[in-house]
Amino acid sequence: MAKVKKNVVVQGISGKIGELVFRQMPNGETYVSGSPDFSRRKFSQGQKDHQSRFRRAAMYARDAAKQFPIYAKLAKGTVKSPYNIALSDWFNPPMIHAIERKHGVIQVRASDNVMVTKVEVTIRDEAGTVLAKGLAVAIRDDIWECALDATGTVMVRVWDLAGNVVEGSSE
Repeated sequence: MAKVKKNVVVQGISGKIGELVFRQMPNGETYVSGSPDFSRRKFSQGQKDHQSRFRRAAMYARDAAKQFPIYAKLAKGTVKSPYNIALSDWFNPPMIHAIERKHGVIQVRASDNVMVTKVEVTIRDEAGTVLAKGLAVAIRDDIWECALDATGTVMVRVWDLAGNVVEGSSE
């Protein structure tokens, strides 16, 4: 891939011309590359599945980049666009780092590449019966707390802005 510098003839061009592909980067640079040839390419099932996931992610990112200002805020000052940040968010679920009981309060440390939007805490007995359930409240960047005082297994579900959900538990 070639990088175009200070050339008024191709400045601002994007797309395909003959066998050359021109790309405009967010920082104003222009890149030129040869046109790819996929005529004999056979995609594996894994590749087809990933392409399908990427289409769904792109559909989310197109709308979310405009709907949620946090994507624009995170993109500001970088070469990434709000669309890129939203796309990344769709592919990266949140993470649960720790679940702790402290004086009748359950504290959850969870993070995401953009933001955690909701943390749900459930306490179950050995038979799986729900003894208590509630939403945690964010008290600091990655710390969420829920005041549930029941004995049992603590189950935690964490959501991010893109709708990804992860689950974790603690005895």
